[in-house]
Amino acid sequence: MSVVMSRTGPAWQGAVDAVRAWRPLLSVEALAVAASLFFALTANTAFWRAVAAGGAMPWRLAVAAFVMVFAGHALLLGALLARPWAKPLLALLVVVTAAASFYTQAYGVYLDADMLLGTLHTEWAESRELLTPGLAWHLLVFAGLPCLLLGRIRLVRRAPARALLVRAGFLAAMAALLAAGAAFGFKDLSALVRNHREVRYLVTPANYVYGLGQLAFAGAATGDTPLQVVAPDARRVAPAVARRPRLLVMVVGETVRADHWGLNGYARQTTPRLARRSLVNFGDVQACGSSTEVSLPCMFSPYGRRDYDAARIRGSQSVLHVLDRVGVDVRWRDNQTGCKGVCRGLRYETVSPDADPALCDGLHCLDGMLLRDLPLQPDAGGGDRVVVLHMLGNHGPSYFQRYPPAFRRFLPACETAELGDCSGEQIVNAYDNALLYTDHVLDGLIDRLETVDGFDTALLYVADHGESLGESGLYLHGVPWPVAPREQLQVPMVLWFGPGFADGAGIDTACVQRRATRPASHDDLFSTLLGLFDVQAAARDPAHDLLAPCRRGIPG
Repeated sequence: MSVVMSRTGPAWQGAVDAVRAWRPLLSVEALAVAASLFFALTANTAFWRAVAAGGAMPWRLAVAAFVMVFAGHALLLGALLARPWAKPLLALLVVVTAAASFYTQAYGVYLDADMLLGTLHTEWAESRELLTPGLAWHLLVFAGLPCLLLGRIRLVRRAPARALLVRAGFLAAMAALLAAGAAFGFKDLSALVRNHREVRYLVTPANYVYGLGQLAFAGAATGDTPLQVVAPDARRVAPAVARRPRLLVMVVGETVRADHWGLNGYARQTTPRLARRSLVNFGDVQACGSSTEVSLPCMFSPYGRRDYDAARIRGSQSVLHVLDRVGVDVRWRDNQTGCKGVCRGLRYETVSPDADPALCDGLHCLDGMLLRDLPLQPDAGGGDRVVVLHMLGNHGPSYFQRYPPAFRRFLPACETAELGDCSGEQIVNAYDNALLYTDHVLDGLIDRLETVDGFDTALLYVADHGESLGESGLYLHGVPWPVAPREQLQVPMVLWFGPGFADGAGIDTACVQRRATRPASHDDLFSTLLGLFDVQAAARDPAHDLLAPCRRGIPG
């Protein structure tokens, strides 16, 4: 085989030499323009789909939106980039933006501050499931190649005064262009923002840069300050007659949507074991938020969604602190990513990911591990107790890893974290199999509680938020609460009373069954939990105590 030779060597050698010699000289402002065009064209597919969701995109809206996305990012980069750190910072932004755009496109993720906070608090076992081959290819194309090109660029040097003047002019020009784009498509843009406020969380990388700024500011404002005391006047009300100590096991479910809960009338019986028991099922329950990071602190707070203030909630004690302060033994056992501050300073333990090879794979454990060695016997001093079990539940996208093989009943099931590789039926099958396992775990827990000696026992199960399974192109959860779909906000809740608990607390269970047919929410948990342990406080609101109308002497 012959090789075509030139005077200086093989024919391809010239092309190699040309690539090696390619070292374009750009100003930081030109680099910001190039990067902004790149982001607008490659990182915002989910945004453009959302803008065009109603059909053909009006041309004025298309032009205005593109100009604003481009100019907004150019303005942002113009403010962030300076010659000494322009290339490394931009390389970091390119990599993170490529990852962010993959998740917004693949799962319909909205990157607001709450979603970013949850991401930052995600543990390796959970985040590992999201590191898929699809992500690797996406990063290779949309981060690897641009970073190689970025490495070849040389940046113009300017005298400080001239650099400052040029940068000020650039920022002014981009601000003017941004304003012009807004004015050009004002009518269509205002309608879009009014009807679909959530689309702003899809503009990448502005979405996560702004969200991280919010988190940094909130972190600087709150710091490590002590939690504000909640219900300082809380006190136990002595019972009229002597009673046995009470044990409540509260199970916080993960990512369970109400319309797939068998007890709520779902076409499939995903709760066959619980359906055979005498318990109270609340069929219309709204969550505080669409993510664990929001819902968990909110559901244990006196403020809830009706007075929602994230900083106030995170900076204050939870109902568990109130119970602990009045003498209830409070314990938290976790099979998730922690209690998000709800149990700060209280007794806490987490399930070890390698505790039992039958239930654990070294990264996470099935929820059956939560029942191992439960503290169900009273201490020498007696007294009431609350044990909170925080489940892994139906956390996606790897639903197939949330249950053992014996619960592969709905087939074929999606058995990959790449949900785009599965049909809608396969995704739902895997999700519903995980619900069957939750039903099994709860049923086994009730079996244990029925045999406890020394306590009157009860169980309260409620999920923190729901899940999207492909509806409207959305997967997983975390859409901002004001625009979150019903699938992410409606959750199941179940209450079971063991022998003696309802009678000892003066609760009419028939009345509770009637109350369970009315709407309820996470906002009701704070006052209901205080009521279960006879705690009086000004913060306890009878209107939000689900059992108040059903206590002896009060009309139901």
